[in-house]
Amino acid sequence: MTRTRRSFTTGALAAPFLIQDAAAQAISLQDLVNRVAPQPEAVIYLAREVITMDPARPRAEAVAVVGGRIAAVGSLAELQALAGSQPFRLDRSFEGKVILPGFVEQHVHPVLSSLMVVAEVIAIEDWDTLAGFRTAVRDEAGYRRRFAEALAAHKARDPEAVFLTWGYHHYFHGAMSRDWLDQQAGTTPVIVWHRSQHEVYLNTALMRLYGVDDAFLASFTPSQRAQADVAKGHFFEQGALKVLEKTAPAMATPERLRQGLEFTVGYYHRNGITTAAEPGGFYSKPLQDAINAVYAADSVPFNHYFIPDGKSFAAMFPNDAAAQIAEAQKPLAWGSGRARWLPKQIKFLIDGAIYSQLMQMKDGYTDGHQGAWIMDPDVFSFAFQTFWDADYHIHIHNNGDGGMEVLLANLERAMRRRPRFDHRTTIVHFGFAAPEQVARAGRLGCIVSANPYYVTALAGRYAQIGIGPERARRMVPLKDAENAGMSISFHSDMPMAPAKPLQLIWAAVNRTTAEGPVMGEEQRVSLDLALRAMTIDAAHSIRLEGEVGSITPGKFANFTVLEQSPYAVPPAALKDIKVWGTVLEGRVQPAPPAPSGRAEAPRPTRLGGGAAPSGRFAATDGAALAEACQHPFCTHQGPDAALGCGCGGDVFAAVIAAQLKG
Repeated sequence: MTRTRRSFTTGALAAPFLIQDAAAQAISLQDLVNRVAPQPEAVIYLAREVITMDPARPRAEAVAVVGGRIAAVGSLAELQALAGSQPFRLDRSFEGKVILPGFVEQHVHPVLSSLMVVAEVIAIEDWDTLAGFRTAVRDEAGYRRRFAEALAAHKARDPEAVFLTWGYHHYFHGAMSRDWLDQQAGTTPVIVWHRSQHEVYLNTALMRLYGVDDAFLASFTPSQRAQADVAKGHFFEQGALKVLEKTAPAMATPERLRQGLEFTVGYYHRNGITTAAEPGGFYSKPLQDAINAVYAADSVPFNHYFIPDGKSFAAMFPNDAAAQIAEAQKPLAWGSGRARWLPKQIKFLIDGAIYSQLMQMKDGYTDGHQGAWIMDPDVFSFAFQTFWDADYHIHIHNNGDGGMEVLLANLERAMRRRPRFDHRTTIVHFGFAAPEQVARAGRLGCIVSANPYYVTALAGRYAQIGIGPERARRMVPLKDAENAGMSISFHSDMPMAPAKPLQLIWAAVNRTTAEGPVMGEEQRVSLDLALRAMTIDAAHSIRLEGEVGSITPGKFANFTVLEQSPYAVPPAALKDIKVWGTVLEGRVQPAPPAPSGRAEAPRPTRLGGGAAPSGRFAATDGAALAEACQHPFCTHQGPDAALGCGCGGDVFAAVIAAQLKG
């Protein structure tokens, strides 16, 4: 005789059986196993509601966790019955709260975000920073007043130190120039880092101090020189990347980077993020070591993944497909602990930043200015076809409909030449696209990773300047993408938007501008889609849907815990829902407190409340530094390598390495 029962240890639907021997004495197969390996304790979390994002069971009241993974989902009675003889503990910590799959923030930039939060932030939205809370400034008079106040305070502390400020935006804050900065700052060196992070303005004192002189300018390529206005001290896109070879020591030090990274740990955690990713960061082993020093520890409350920067490889090895592919393999060994690299994925960039209005627009701009290419179309085309043929999942930064034409032409060529299925070519940011382009992208198998915050921050002003009302209404056309059958995920691209998933959801559902009116209500999407875009579809966009993104048996027990259900509040209140904390692989993690008011922000703390590490980064010995700096594509040697060779975006590597060595 055989009878069955359900058990956590064999899955929610599996059925181990009991066997009777010839003497009719029942011996449980599970009991035999337990003699060798006792059953682990399960934990059943009871909640007001569990929103699973799993169509097989969209709602539940409890979830059982064993060994860091989800064992079963259902009612409390169902899970207690499934436990059978297995020991379990009922945890009522979330009884009045709502459990969702852990938010997946699939596009952030740790280095840029960290250096931003330690700068003097004067931006078009509110920001928490290391120095305290900074309110939004969206007008010229307000910006100039805040700039003067911050500069005066800086000079009082140390007039010879570099004054670095981030957040300036020309369409909100008025004109900026080297002459104006000279008038304001005198001999104090100044860097104004544009809100887009793709542009900088330098004053004369800074240029002299860091050698941005005629000899250096002579080393610019034609494309770099076209994206630089020396008289104004203005460097953008390729010109900004080039001038970074000189200015990086003023913008990044090991201590500033460490402080900023530690700050982002608490920031992501407070906003419910359990999985984050960076597509296309700086190609730099020393920088990755610096990130690992903060993000790799098991106590970090999220897992952070990295995707290589194909732009760097294309610059290093133009027209050499084998070398580009080989170089893309190297960063995969750079990860450590919770800081990991994703294989067979790559990120490229086509056109310029939307915050700079340097995206390529087919019909141009209303004020007559021109867009810019980050990767020239021929360079992009060679790299795209190279990695397509190597079966990579390709992520492509694209903001303008002119850039979209280049993207789609390359994808169609690749599909006709060498068809691939489930390639998931990802349109990243998705600023502007004509209806026929969206439909074509859907037919070609693209997916979308969009930044819906663009509408909130920019659509109201861009309707008046540069873009015009009709195109501004179509900024981030998510409904078109949904109608084309495309998988849609959201990201902040922090620091291009605050890494706040609920704010991104709110932005997509409402499309409310900072000025107040709704812009392009026909492109609003449902709350169901928006929640998927921060959970299961975000996981799908980086090929992690088998591990995270829904509350499904077998996946990691990664949850975001909210005080209210997104379905129980008005759409306008979505961004104001409080995040209680998270669960990471079964570990309960209450969110740390946010910096209060405008007071000095507290020093970042680790998950358990202890002080964040303050030691220097890994790989500080001379041999490791030398190895990190001697790249095969660079003719320079030692800790000064890459400082002046323009070797594809690796300029921070030598800067950080040299300072660590010193």
